[in-house]
Amino acid sequence: MGLFLVTKTETSLTIWELMTVISGPVVLIVLIAFAETVATPPNYQKAMIAFMSCACALTGAAHIINITVTRALIREGINVPSYLQIGCWPSVEMAADYLAWGFFTGLAFLCVSLPFNSTDRAKQRIKLISLLCSVLCITGFIGGTFINENLWYIAPMGYGIGLLILCVLMFRDSE
Repeated sequence: MGLFLVTKTETSLTIWELMTVISGPVVLIVLIAFAETVATPPNYQKAMIAFMSCACALTGAAHIINITVTRALIREGINVPSYLQIGCWPSVEMAADYLAWGFFTGLAFLCVSLPFNSTDRAKQRIKLISLLCSVLCITGFIGGTFINENLWYIAPMGYGIGLLILCVLMFRDSE
């Protein structure tokens, strides 16, 4: 995103969007590793995989449609309404992306955190932070979608910063 903000070029925007599409399956793989580490029961793991798969499909669709259709139409001089463009709110593409990263990713984090029954402090810490990530994602989704768009920015603290913290904890605890 930083490259796009600095250069404002189509190429940097395309790179950013493709990285967003790729990050969905990466988060899925990381959450599978977390679920294994904290011994999340199989039913919760299956639900987590289903929710994160929905997130991957929705964000993939939103960004690929934007890259291949919306931006192509704009380049051809066709006036595409803002409600059909990513980066504008309200818009169909942003609603799909919010649903992916806020709602479904939040539910995936919730599944990793349940049940909260471990006696191992390291596992408890990972489950607690995963629960916090879930709350941040879902709060950002609800706030950004139904109250004020700026409340959306709570969600990336869950799936971005929270995920990074979880990775650091998992790496540290594995040593």
